[in-house]
Amino acid sequence: MMQKYQIIILFFYLLVQTFEYWLKFLNLQYMKKHGMLVPEGFEGYIDEAVLRKTNAYTIETSSLSLVESLFGSIVMIVFLFAGILVFYNRWVDSLGLPSVIKGTVFFLLLTSVNTLLSIPFSLYSTFRIENKYGFNTMTGKLWLTDLLKSLLLSAVLLGIISLGFFSIVQYSPHYWWLFAWGFFFIFSIFLMYISPYVIEPLFNKFTPLEGGELVEEISEMMKKVGIRVSRVFAIDASKRSRHTNAYFTGIGRVKRIVLFDTLIQMMEQGEILAVLAHEAGHWKKKHILKRIVLFELISLAGAYLSFLVIRSNFLADIFNIQGEAFFAELAVLGFIYGIAVFPFTPLMSFFSRRHEDEADRFAIELTSNPESLATSLIKLSKDNLSNLHPHPLYSKFYYSHSPIVERIQRIRGEI
Repeated sequence: MMQKYQIIILFFYLLVQTFEYWLKFLNLQYMKKHGMLVPEGFEGYIDEAVLRKTNAYTIETSSLSLVESLFGSIVMIVFLFAGILVFYNRWVDSLGLPSVIKGTVFFLLLTSVNTLLSIPFSLYSTFRIENKYGFNTMTGKLWLTDLLKSLLLSAVLLGIISLGFFSIVQYSPHYWWLFAWGFFFIFSIFLMYISPYVIEPLFNKFTPLEGGELVEEISEMMKKVGIRVSRVFAIDASKRSRHTNAYFTGIGRVKRIVLFDTLIQMMEQGEILAVLAHEAGHWKKKHILKRIVLFELISLAGAYLSFLVIRSNFLADIFNIQGEAFFAELAVLGFIYGIAVFPFTPLMSFFSRRHEDEADRFAIELTSNPESLATSLIKLSKDNLSNLHPHPLYSKFYYSHSPIVERIQRIRGEI
């Protein structure tokens, strides 16, 4: 009977994976059919040479993603369904450590192994594909330094989270789901506060942009909407990649604006202002707050469901987990939740696209310059070799932004 439940769980996992691979195949076939069409309004920025390069880049990155996903799926299936989880749990249990330390070791080792298994794919992506298409500027030394920093940082953060979580479970066995949810929420807000000052500078150099017409224009624009900007920074993103971006950082009333140095080099002043006006729209429309609230409500429900499932020992029986089963049951729950939330992917993507469209409209109203927003997005899509012709079903399922052609048409008032 218990083996039957394992088969059911595995069936739904394979069903989800198969559907995801079919969507990716559908998307690539659609791009191959329509990918050489220059969209109306993109003339002068996009030509056949750019589209040919975009198609090739999309195929290579998608192929690597597929291989990595298949590899990860095989590792996951073997770990959970071939008895390795049971063996691993028994080994950790045999160490004779206190329960809180045992749980921390359990997940630290798992995440470390997962990171190590991802290294070949990261190397191939960075030094093969990104090099081939002119994006990568990272040296091997910098890549290794980033990896070591990331491993150390992840170990520290996961160690703190694990120690806190398992201490809560130990001292409040009946209400740990509630207290743990509160602990994770407070810790995530704390990270949002300290990240711009402690974590981000570990990887990049932030140079304040002092004075100048651009900084004055940014400050004036933000004042119009009541956003206090502490400083405007340029980040040395070009030492790793030629991809471009800009973002707000910080929490509360005072924000920091960060511009990739690649963005500053590529865009005109009006286009940079349009991009930042879009980001300001997210803050003014409270999109960040809404996402946090939704995520926390889902997390609270998930925490309580986890408590009920673990208390029942149902998963321990299904997977024949002996000894202290709590940690292994958490690992299985994470796997099952991944399956359970998949059907909600298009719904979450839909709400994200609505927020992005609202931020676009806000930027147009704020700057009174829709064309600068349009050209900035066209340049971003060109320089990042973004697929201009995704399959409609694929984009509805996965795209957090409207497809770029549709988005430009909306900005220009054509639809």
